[in-house]
Amino acid sequence: MAYFTRTGATTFTPTRHVGGAWKTDEQHVAPTLGLLTHLVELDRVARGRDDLAPTRLTFDIWGTYPLAPMETQVRVLRPGRGVELVEAEVACGGRRSVTLRAWLAAVADTRELEAGAPAPVPGPEATPSWDPTTDWPGDFVASIDVRRTMAGPGRGTVWVRTPHALVEDEEVGGLARFAGLLDVANGMSVRADPREVAFPNLDLTADLFRAPDGEWLGLDTTVTFGPAGAGLTSAVLHDVHGPVGVSNQSLVVRRRG
Repeated sequence: MAYFTRTGATTFTPTRHVGGAWKTDEQHVAPTLGLLTHLVELDRVARGRDDLAPTRLTFDIWGTYPLAPMETQVRVLRPGRGVELVEAEVACGGRRSVTLRAWLAAVADTRELEAGAPAPVPGPEATPSWDPTTDWPGDFVASIDVRRTMAGPGRGTVWVRTPHALVEDEEVGGLARFAGLLDVANGMSVRADPREVAFPNLDLTADLFRAPDGEWLGLDTTVTFGPAGAGLTSAVLHDVHGPVGVSNQSLVVRRRG
């Protein structure tokens, strides 16, 4: 079973695999990030812009949203020959839910300049399997395959993949599949027990210096809680060939109950 079923040109319905972690009757945001990336990629190809590649994905999460039908839209905010800014948005339950703004830049051969990437981490085959349902409820968390090594609270290396398609009976590119897992960075290397402390993220920004390849997303993650209710989850993003970029998530930190 896929995470979403397309019901029209701009409409989708979530399946049970999208069930959330903070509340199981709401959607987990991770698959929506993949869906919006998929829509940006479909739009890019439909406009004949194969010469452009996404270099930054910024998602703003407007609030929680139910397991209900979704309406989407895509528009080009800043057209250009070498750089474009594209916005994709999803509404659910009559409310705006998540917005993606993606910078696309012209592809160029800079292999002779390639340098400065962070160090690679041990791959998924060298990382122990871990059951994320020991920390989290919800059907999305139960749907993913996770490998994890913890160095301490809020500090760990995680590999994650999913056997499920993003959209039923629809070809989805590697970047969208990758983006559909990015949000788990905030939950797989926790600093505090989520049954005692809430730390949902308001956003997620991923900056990429090369396109990811393959089914695995690697996360070399650091979670920081500040003294006044704010936090930050930062991760170096990897595929099995090495690092591909970085992500950051702004957190609201509160004791539960």
